[in-house]
Amino acid sequence: MTTALQTRKSVSSNQAPSTSAPVNFDAIKQKQQATWASGDFAIIGTTLQIVGETLAEAADVRAGERVLDVAAGNGNATLAAARRFAQVTSTDYVPHLLEKGAARARAEGLEVRFEVADAEALPYAGESFDVVLSSFGAMFTPQHSRTALELLRVTRRGGRIGLANWTPEGFIGQLFRVIGAYVPPPAGMQSPALWGTESHIAKLFGTQVSDIRCVRRNFNFRYRSAQHWIDVFRAFYGPTHKTFAALDSANQVSLAASITALLDKLNVGGPGSLVVPSEYLEVVITR
Repeated sequence: MTTALQTRKSVSSNQAPSTSAPVNFDAIKQKQQATWASGDFAIIGTTLQIVGETLAEAADVRAGERVLDVAAGNGNATLAAARRFAQVTSTDYVPHLLEKGAARARAEGLEVRFEVADAEALPYAGESFDVVLSSFGAMFTPQHSRTALELLRVTRRGGRIGLANWTPEGFIGQLFRVIGAYVPPPAGMQSPALWGTESHIAKLFGTQVSDIRCVRRNFNFRYRSAQHWIDVFRAFYGPTHKTFAALDSANQVSLAASITALLDKLNVGGPGSLVVPSEYLEVVITR
């Protein structure tokens, strides 16, 4: 399925440039890094493996190809590409997550290079890779345009970029808004969920590539109950872990109630279980 994309003009800010304070992206990135290093994202990440497999298929990863997984977390797209006998380099700026990915690769006897790297400043020469993947990773970088340029730079001409990004309308996009009502994002930050819109993808990549294909898919979060989901994400998922930790007890109870209401509204699993579809945008770009 190919979606026609048009670049839209960005909406100008109501705040005059002359009075706007510069955004400290380094400070934002350090805070983000601490957030993703908190809890244990690998516990959550392994449940998303099917997205990595689907993305590797969509990007047509082939044996022998040079593949880079950007903001790889604990390696879902990494393992999917390695299982297809590609030459995989897995990167993230959280070393602990790379260690988790490396343990998974060793358990399967897969050969993968794991390297600490910043998605906004990848330490690789231009056109070093045939395929560049990112599953719910690159979308969280503070500077969207810089990240997009880096993904393009390291991909060879004719190569592919495969992305999986949560949409604003889906469950995770709605969860971001719930969390933001309690702990607002840093001033000047673009929403990561913009990466889940066709228009933003066109704005970031459209003038520099030969083809963009976007497909909206669902990942199903499957847990015992809304309370079970909250318990797991509060303990292990960096953004929710940090948000709960930043709140007093009354607001913690309020946030849990807000998340429970959202989960109950979206649950298609019936009263005895929790099955919450979460929409994401699968993007395959040909450079």
